Amino acid sequence: MPPSPSQPASQSDQILAAAKQWRQQIPGDLHEHVVEAIYGQAARIAERSVSSPSQAARPTFDRSLDHILTSKLWGFPIMILLFAVMFWITITGANIPSAWLSWLLIDQGHSWLRGIFQSVGSPEWLTGFVVDGMYLATAWVVSVMLPPMAIFFPLFTLLEDFGYLPRVAFNLDRLFKVSGGHGKQAMTTMMGFGCNAAGVVATRIIDSPRERLLAIITNNFALCNGRWPTQFLIATVFLGSLVPAVLAGLVAAAAVTSVAMLGVLLTFLVSWGLSRTLLKGEVSTFSLELPPYRPPRFWQTLYTSLIDRTLFVLWRAVVFALPAGAVIWLVANVYVGGESLAEHFIRVADPLGLFIGLNGVILLAYVIAIPANEIVIPTVLMLTVMTTGLQDVGAGTGVMFELQSGDAVGQLLTAGGWTTLTAVNLMLFSLLHNPCSTTIYTIYRETGSAKWTMVSTLLPLALGFVVCALTAWGWRLLSVAPG
Repeated sequence: MPPSPSQPASQSDQILAAAKQWRQQIPGDLHEHVVEAIYGQAARIAERSVSSPSQAARPTFDRSLDHILTSKLWGFPIMILLFAVMFWITITGANIPSAWLSWLLIDQGHSWLRGIFQSVGSPEWLTGFVVDGMYLATAWVVSVMLPPMAIFFPLFTLLEDFGYLPRVAFNLDRLFKVSGGHGKQAMTTMMGFGCNAAGVVATRIIDSPRERLLAIITNNFALCNGRWPTQFLIATVFLGSLVPAVLAGLVAAAAVTSVAMLGVLLTFLVSWGLSRTLLKGEVSTFSLELPPYRPPRFWQTLYTSLIDRTLFVLWRAVVFALPAGAVIWLVANVYVGGESLAEHFIRVADPLGLFIGLNGVILLAYVIAIPANEIVIPTVLMLTVMTTGLQDVGAGTGVMFELQSGDAVGQLLTAGGWTTLTAVNLMLFSLLHNPCSTTIYTIYRETGSAKWTMVSTLLPLALGFVVCALTAWGWRLLSVAPG
């Protein structure tokens, strides 16, 4: 007699019930238990097959080091300390070469190039457009960016070659799982610290579409190449100057580390919020096999980091700085109704900028710098020179000169109405603002969705305004508090 239609259904229900009961008897993550069993069985097979009496019961170097670097007690403090030391070396080591490049390219180079244009009878507008606009913006990008990047990238690459960055991903895995993301998001976040566009492309290693989208949206909270110079310069000029010179580097490094850690914290918080609202779903699991530690190859690392990272980033910055310098000169020298375009924008944007602890100059700089974050600082400095009237006599509007040191930069910005609050909020806004145009385009290519591209673009910008406004409100409240 053939089975009734209800029999397969009842058998299926029995199988599902048995599977559910079996699952409930296993504590923790089933995937982790399966992977642990596989590795345990492999270890037992290896022990039966390989004999090495001299190495018996002796812990290996990798396991001993992993016991410290990936421990629940020491893993995060060591990670934060290593990055803080790296930032401190970058900040303190970049001061002298940056000042030297500024003297060479801006003080000497600008005067020399301007003299050449004037000697051949070049019109003043052409001299200003090319020399005071395009050349100066590019010179500032090189002098501000090259020294810290030439120090930071080799240090970062040494940690990568040594095998430490996968340990960072291992430490962050549990936090990403709790926040509703994927453990591999730790690796895409680390890629974002180099370039957010590369971090977005790296999310292809995440199989789950939901978790990949979470990683794409939150990758902008990792400080990319173009934002490190802003962090280093502002932390050094303003926050480092609040303490004795011997402690300036430590305070600046602590400030940059704090901003970077805030970005990681916001990655967790935003992932947690999105995974419980717009992007609900089951958290998937994966296995991360830690590679062995390797002795860093110093000279190869130095060459690779300087060629593949430092010069590549610098070249990209220069390519964007040339047209940006032209735009800066034009908005400062094209007049409508007796005011330049820059003055019009700054006057309109100043109330909003001051309300959130910034100013109209900074907001205009971020509009001009949408193509690349690398040109934010040169744009801010040139616009500040324009609005404060501190330009070189006879050199035209928007000329920067004699800013060989951080003290001179600080004096210029202070003359432009900057305070410590402005500096702190610029560091926060540098972390929390819209991605650059390259990253926005990459997000659209990877998601194929205008909706999620808009979310990825506007969400960090909205957070930037909210965080800066709250910081300004709290700062002013404490400033007027009695006692």
